[in-house]
Amino acid sequence: MRILLTGAAGFLGSHLTDRLISEGHQVIGMDNFITGHKENLAHLSGNINFSFINHDVSNFIFVPGSIDYVLHFASPASPNPTSPLGYPNLPIQTLKAGALGTHNSLGVARAYNAKFLLASTSEIYGDPLIHPQTESYQGNVDPIGPRSVYDEAKRFAEALTMAYHRFHNIDTRIVRIFNTYGPRMRLDDGRVVPNFIQQALRKEPLTIYGDGSQSRSFCFVDDLIEGVYRLMMSNYHEPVNIGNPTEITIQELADIVNATIHNQMGTVTKTAERLGNDPQRRQPDITRAKSVLGWEPKINFREGLLKTIPFFKKKMTL
Repeated sequence: MRILLTGAAGFLGSHLTDRLISEGHQVIGMDNFITGHKENLAHLSGNINFSFINHDVSNFIFVPGSIDYVLHFASPASPNPTSPLGYPNLPIQTLKAGALGTHNSLGVARAYNAKFLLASTSEIYGDPLIHPQTESYQGNVDPIGPRSVYDEAKRFAEALTMAYHRFHNIDTRIVRIFNTYGPRMRLDDGRVVPNFIQQALRKEPLTIYGDGSQSRSFCFVDDLIEGVYRLMMSNYHEPVNIGNPTEITIQELADIVNATIHNQMGTVTKTAERLGNDPQRRQPDITRAKSVLGWEPKINFREGLLKTIPFFKKKMTL
C-alpha cells in the first residue's frame, strides 16, 4: 500500500514507519518537527519506499498521487505535571493537531477513498473511576484543566473519526495507546522512564514526585507497534486499547531502573501538585485486543529496559 503517516518523525511514528516499510509498503512521512526529530528518520535516507513532506497537519494537506491508508499520529505529548527538563508547553498546537489535523487527515482519506487509523490515547479516560480501563468506559476528564488540551483534542479526534465513518463511510480504526517506552524517546520530554534512566546513568538518586504509589503500565515500543499494525490490517472500527496490562507503581519502577543500571543512589521524593486530573492509576484492559487482534505484549519491563538503555547512553554522550 501507499501510506500517509503523520507524525512520522516522532517516537512512535518513526518506529511505525520502519515496520510499514519492512512489510513492503510505501510510506509518505509527514512532520513539522515541533516535537519529532529528523534523526529518527535519517536511516531511511535513500530508501525508495520512503518519502517525506515537511508540513503542519493543522494546515490543509495535499499529497500527490493516490493514497491507500492514512495513519494520523501527529500530536505533541500530553502536558506533564512533573517535567523538570522543560518539555515544550504547546497547548494550542496540541489542540490544533487533534482537531484540525484529524479533520485534514480524514479529508485525505475521503478524497482518495483510503482507510484511516487514528492514534488516540489512554488519556481519554482521564483520572479513571474504574480499574482497569475498558474501551466502554467513558472517562473522568476535566474539560478545562491544563491537561484538557491533550485529553479533549483526542476525544474530539475520536468523535470526528467515528462521524466520518458513519456519515462518509470511511473505513476507520482507533487505537488507544497506553504508556509506551523504548529507543527514540525524547530525553527532555519529562516522562518518568527517560527521567529515571538518565538519573540512574548519572549515578544520581531518582526523583519521585509524590509518594511513589501512583501506578502506570508500560509497554515496550515493539509490542505497541505490533498491536497497531494488527489493528491497521483488521476490519475492526471501535476503539481498541493497546498497552501492557502489568501495572507497577512509580516506586517499583524506580527500583527496577536502579537495579538494572546498578545505581546505588536510591530515590528521593518531592512534593508535586497534580496537574488537572493527572491519573493516579493507569492499566489497560486488553480483552478486546486479545479477542479481535490476537495480540498481547510479549516483552516484560526489564527486558524492554535493557533494549532502551543503550539508546540513552549514546544520546547522553553526544
